[in-house]
Amino acid sequence: MHYLSTRGGIAPIGFAEAVTMGLATDGGLLVPAELPRVDASTLTRWSSLDFRELALELFTPFVGAAIPRHDLSALIERSYASFTHPEVTPVVARGDLRLLQLFHGPTAAFKDIALQFLGNLFEYLLAREGGRVNILGATSGDTGSAAIQGLRGKERIQVFILHPKGRISAIQERQMTTVLDANVHNIALRGTFDDAQRIVKSLFEDLPFKSAYHLGAVNSINWVRILAQMVYYFFAWGRISGGDPERRLSFSVPTGNFGDVFAGYLARRMGLPVERLVIATNRNDILTRFVHTGVYAVGEEVHRTLSPAMDIQIASNFERYLYYLHEGETGRVRALLEAMRKTGRLQVEPAHHAQVQLDFSAAAASDAETLEQIAATFAASGDILCPHTAVGVHAARGVPDCVCLATAHPAKFNEAVREAIGREAAPPPSLRGLLDKEVRCVELDATVDAVRGHLESRLGAAA
Repeated sequence: MHYLSTRGGIAPIGFAEAVTMGLATDGGLLVPAELPRVDASTLTRWSSLDFRELALELFTPFVGAAIPRHDLSALIERSYASFTHPEVTPVVARGDLRLLQLFHGPTAAFKDIALQFLGNLFEYLLAREGGRVNILGATSGDTGSAAIQGLRGKERIQVFILHPKGRISAIQERQMTTVLDANVHNIALRGTFDDAQRIVKSLFEDLPFKSAYHLGAVNSINWVRILAQMVYYFFAWGRISGGDPERRLSFSVPTGNFGDVFAGYLARRMGLPVERLVIATNRNDILTRFVHTGVYAVGEEVHRTLSPAMDIQIASNFERYLYYLHEGETGRVRALLEAMRKTGRLQVEPAHHAQVQLDFSAAAASDAETLEQIAATFAASGDILCPHTAVGVHAARGVPDCVCLATAHPAKFNEAVREAIGREAAPPPSLRGLLDKEVRCVELDATVDAVRGHLESRLGAAA
């Protein structure tokens, strides 16, 4: 399997290089040169596999000869050994409501599923090929803690995570800043997540700096993030369908950066019987507006909401979708992105907008609707939803045979939970006592120069 850039400016590369490159050197995102197809008999066979076995089967064609199968299997086993549920991502049914629980990993959020694997993959490749990597990532709340847990203490790796100061939950912040391993560096930016993401992308696009300081990516610009998240769509379908290839399901996905729902989109392109993919957003509804109008336009500001991990306007994985929407026409992708850069707005042609509406439906939820959904679900079933999951459940109303992705444990957002139902969710062991631990973090202005200078000061002279 080879990988290409959405902007068409690089020669095809292999899987191992795609992992370490992160963002393509032409500024685009990496995509597989072709998607393997999964036929009905394979779907039926896969439906009986456990999560780890399924991950091995799904990963194999994308990894190709880059990693021997027995090594890949060992990486997968190690990556999911720390999950507290034997099924890793179980499906829970409550009447007509189905929840795909993605929060049984070490940081109680869906990002663990990809980042535990990616952390072990980085370590494996560096040990085999030599060298070092300095991970630079931005987080709207959950990516940072999952990346830190996946990379803490690993040799040959330093990890720098940017988060928007005061715009994530107290638990999310402490999950990062209480990790005191020498290779972990937390940075609170005086700005928004979009600022943090812009800075990271700018530094990756500075090719001399990226090369000199051996920068690597853990944000969903890294292809492996998408690959790992595809597994639980196939897994949920298998657990519900019993392997019947005629059984079609819909999925409602709370999303801000478009990576999680894009994984579902690729799973459907591979042959998974998906009826609808529902994009669920909060007040920061640029993706919902795009589905409804065909126009992707930045608003005046990023609004602070009860679902802070989705407080995003510029969704990094949207570029990958544009590539597939335009059937790999990289020139058209570049033109749309240039219009976005100049005007803050892009618009797809009517025929492409019609395809968008076949690919997705979308709905946004206000904070009031989010609280209402948490309360309604609790009253009906006793289940407590995190506010992001509540946005997804709200968006799924009226969608038959729909699986809602439960993206985080509710105890990570107990302020919202308390406001909705008058009580808090009991924290899992991984979240207990965080507010009493020592913290380590630096605060910087939200500028490229400030972050560049900090990296230079911490890493010393470039190699």
